[in-house]
Amino acid sequence: MHTSIETSASPQSVDPALAAWREVDLDAIGRNVRALADIAAPASLMVVIKADAYSHGSVEVARAAVASGADHLGVAVLEEAFELRSAGITAPVLAWLAGPGARYAEAVACDVSLAAYSCAQVEEIARAAASVGGRAQVHLKAETGMWRGGAAAGEWRELVDLAGRLQRRGTVDVVGVWSHLACADEPRSSSNDAQLRLFLDAVEVAGRAGLEPSWRHLANSAATLSRPDMHFDLVRCGLAVYGVDPLAGHGATVGLEQAMTLKGTVTHVKEAPAGAGVSYGHTYRTSTATRLALVPLGYADGIPVAPGTAVRAGWRGHPVPLAGRVCMDQLVVDVGDLPVQPGDEVTLLGPGRDGEHTVRRWSDLTGRSTYELLTGLDRRRVPLAHVRRT
Repeated sequence: MHTSIETSASPQSVDPALAAWREVDLDAIGRNVRALADIAAPASLMVVIKADAYSHGSVEVARAAVASGADHLGVAVLEEAFELRSAGITAPVLAWLAGPGARYAEAVACDVSLAAYSCAQVEEIARAAASVGGRAQVHLKAETGMWRGGAAAGEWRELVDLAGRLQRRGTVDVVGVWSHLACADEPRSSSNDAQLRLFLDAVEVAGRAGLEPSWRHLANSAATLSRPDMHFDLVRCGLAVYGVDPLAGHGATVGLEQAMTLKGTVTHVKEAPAGAGVSYGHTYRTSTATRLALVPLGYADGIPVAPGTAVRAGWRGHPVPLAGRVCMDQLVVDVGDLPVQPGDEVTLLGPGRDGEHTVRRWSDLTGRSTYELLTGLDRRRVPLAHVRRT
């Protein structure tokens, strides 16, 4: 359930009957995109919107990103690309994860660019393109040290030679050569320079095969911010678009605004005496007489189980500790003497305006990556609302 809200965000912006929801600030997305585009220039910017735009809503984020300066969109699987095309989004889209029997013909017909990792894959793409009388736009992926998808060493030479022949036959256009960094979020890692050298070698091999791709791309969000020598023709930004620093304090970055806020409605408030054990295992005990508020969010919704009182939620600018273990579909916050009432909003994660922790702080405290925390939010149980705060 995606609910678009184009007015200023307020407590009345969302259906009060909802137990919990995600708010995504599209203006923050736009500002992040503009900042990243400026940093990447003269290279172009691809905004990565796989996994429903990291749970931010793929179609809405795609539109905001393109309007704010993104030249390309990147997705993982073809179904994500088809969703964008069905929504009327015409910007260039690259889909990079598909196996034998994939819907390549449909992708060619709706102008979706395709990644190819092997000779067998590029041949299948070429056959699909011929079946619909088109030419597939192909980005060849080189293995440079991630050891995930991509062609390595001798296989790379075979792949570019074959792709060159298919291009001359008119079934494919090799528009891109690319790879992916394993340790870009660790700027001092020697693997970054090693991967850069291998990528440059791969580009040279492609050139000797007669290929002249328009888009050479290696940099992700972290490398976009820290390695201008890796920008080439195109950079691919995901996490940074959503306002999360991919370098996690390892280097100075541009100011980014976290776009997502996770909220829940208080369903019950009660007085508790000093020494009361709260939730499973009584891992939390009240130190004084206090008030406890129940919020219908739990680990089934993607909330990680956090230790003790490490994690803070927020209520109207006041940080309040989570009290005890997160349960499957509910959690408790210790609100002290704050006048919290049933029906009030409590913020579980966000940019910090309500006193809550950011997703980066949640990551630090729980040991789960920011990617996990964002994409792990249940999209059925925690509906999505798009807001504009400016």
